[in-house]
Amino acid sequence: MNQHLIDKKRLTGALFLTLLVAAAQGQQATLNPDTVKAGRFDLGKMWTFDNPPKEYFRQTYNFSPDDKWFEEVRLASLRFADYCSASFVSPGGLVMTNHHCARESGVAVQRKGEDLVNKGFFAKTGAEERKVPGLFVDQLVRIEDITSRVQSAISANTSEQAQLQAREQAFDDIKKEYQTREGWKGLELQTISFYNGGRYSLYGFKRYTDVRLVFMPELQLGFFGGDPDNFTYPRYSLDCSFFRVYDNGKPLQTTHYFKFNPNGIRDGEPVFVTGNPGNTERLKTTAELEYDRDYRMPYILQLLRNRSSALQAYNATVKSDSIQNEIFSFENSYKAYNGQLAGLRDPYLLARKSAFEKQFQADARSKGIDAARLTVWEYLTSNTLQLRKLFNDNTYLAPNPLAQGEVLAFAYLLALYGDAINGQPQMADRIRTMLEPPVVKSRSLEEAYLAAHLSEVQTALGNDDPYVKAALGGRSPKEAASYLLSQTKLTNPAFVNDLITKGAMAITTSNDPMLEVARQAVKRYQTASGSARQISARQEVLRQQLGRLLYDVYGTSFPPDATFSLRINDGVVKSYPYNGTIAPIMTTYAGLYDRYYSFNGKAPWSLPARWKNPPMALLREPMCFISTNDIIGGNSGSPIINKNREAVGLAFDGNIESLPGSFIFVPELNRCISVHTGGIIAAMRHIYKADRLITELVGAPR
Repeated sequence: MNQHLIDKKRLTGALFLTLLVAAAQGQQATLNPDTVKAGRFDLGKMWTFDNPPKEYFRQTYNFSPDDKWFEEVRLASLRFADYCSASFVSPGGLVMTNHHCARESGVAVQRKGEDLVNKGFFAKTGAEERKVPGLFVDQLVRIEDITSRVQSAISANTSEQAQLQAREQAFDDIKKEYQTREGWKGLELQTISFYNGGRYSLYGFKRYTDVRLVFMPELQLGFFGGDPDNFTYPRYSLDCSFFRVYDNGKPLQTTHYFKFNPNGIRDGEPVFVTGNPGNTERLKTTAELEYDRDYRMPYILQLLRNRSSALQAYNATVKSDSIQNEIFSFENSYKAYNGQLAGLRDPYLLARKSAFEKQFQADARSKGIDAARLTVWEYLTSNTLQLRKLFNDNTYLAPNPLAQGEVLAFAYLLALYGDAINGQPQMADRIRTMLEPPVVKSRSLEEAYLAAHLSEVQTALGNDDPYVKAALGGRSPKEAASYLLSQTKLTNPAFVNDLITKGAMAITTSNDPMLEVARQAVKRYQTASGSARQISARQEVLRQQLGRLLYDVYGTSFPPDATFSLRINDGVVKSYPYNGTIAPIMTTYAGLYDRYYSFNGKAPWSLPARWKNPPMALLREPMCFISTNDIIGGNSGSPIINKNREAVGLAFDGNIESLPGSFIFVPELNRCISVHTGGIIAAMRHIYKADRLITELVGAPR
């Protein structure tokens, strides 16, 4: 194919492959949506332990795990706090998760004069293992289907709001009841929704609260390559850490763990990821995805890019690690959302979603589903069209310090309070508790955030919009931000308290310029947000109906969307085409050093001193590998295991092609990236001399 005719960089992976195949066959490279078919796994492979995919595993891998296999896998898998996944990897309560899940813990146990994030940590003895305050891990020990009870409570009501309230009341009643049941006492209880409400379960977790840091590499290894390498492959990152669970002051003794296998991957071998994927929206309709594509995602990306730029400019002068971490977070989110938007703009992927909807509807009709239930798509589309009309006022005019800066967001709240005092006393009381005068830590940063907001609303709403006119006053966004901040008195507690004391009249007539701008926004925002809340409640009920319909038509042959609940997903170790060549299934430490020298040792490809002169034996050791497993945020720290329930890897990222995975799973190009267990052992052996851990994981060190 002539690369002058088609610019590969402007095409997402799935569409590029479509065009490549068409060209190879001598066909015109024009996408015909009517010929696109839905993929077997467009809704993913995040199977639940409530209904493990035994028959599918048997048919696909000639592997027939029994109930005991799934039970042992479930009990060895952990939820790490409320943001990551983890697993037991030794009979002594040793827990494995990612380095990026452990950074906060490292800071929490750091002592005076230490820098555990940049220097790393290894407890050479059990006595040196440090308890992390507030850290816990949850082990899923009981599961109960509560579907009929919850759905009965919902069905007894007619309005959308009443149905949602009935559902929440049913959740509360069930948890209160089970707290006193034998076998459930003392457990952390959580109600889980599957298929948007097609099924419901009650999960009981055993929570361990004495969790101690054992091993954590340096940030330069755990996040080698930084943001530029994030969501890419080949990859060279030792993104691992180890903790230990203690029970009654002693290391937990458990039979439920994944034995380490440092030699456990081969090309084409089936592997399984267990963990807690956070959130997917693969059951969203095409109309909803188009709304995300046209409105929600561009707004989020604009917000992230402008705020990150403001922080980077500010941090160039103050050089704060905490601000740098915030920048990392913004940049990571930007890259993730940008990949999602690229997927949403890929006509091939949207055509696949549309094809699935058509097939779903046809299958529902062939099953004799009541025609009235099939109108759910029409209602979802109609509601989404209404949300499009409300988007600007409901989003750009909403009080949000990240969007407008602290002072203008506070002015919004104060103006809302002034409006609510006389007509909505309950709302006024709620807002009153939030009315703390803003503390501006950096005038330059506050001005940058406000200027970004003013520029964004100018573009979105237009120069003739009353809010834009009031905010800019004929000035540029940067000039207006400087003027508003220099003239406002809303950072003066005495002035603010005087306004609040005097009440509605003082607030609604004050000539403070920030308040004048805010008053232009509040009524429009209240109107838009009120309508949007009603529509969103209807959408939630409709999504529940769609989820129940999916379950009624297909049962458990499709897995439900991710809900930060324990799942198991399957895949194989497999390469894929990238950048005009083929990605290797595995990287080695030699590649780490090639990247280090290629960038002249500059951050984020720098290395700590003890890594700069490695033994030759380390260079040939594996470091990371790829597989076709279906993961998303929340899976960080998930173990990758083989058929023998042995840990062969540690999931930490996906390739750039996996980012549309929030709404569709494309196994042709989607790859899960993991740290190789052999690479973990190699680092412990050759660099950290962590013989105690090596012995615990694989036996006596060589």
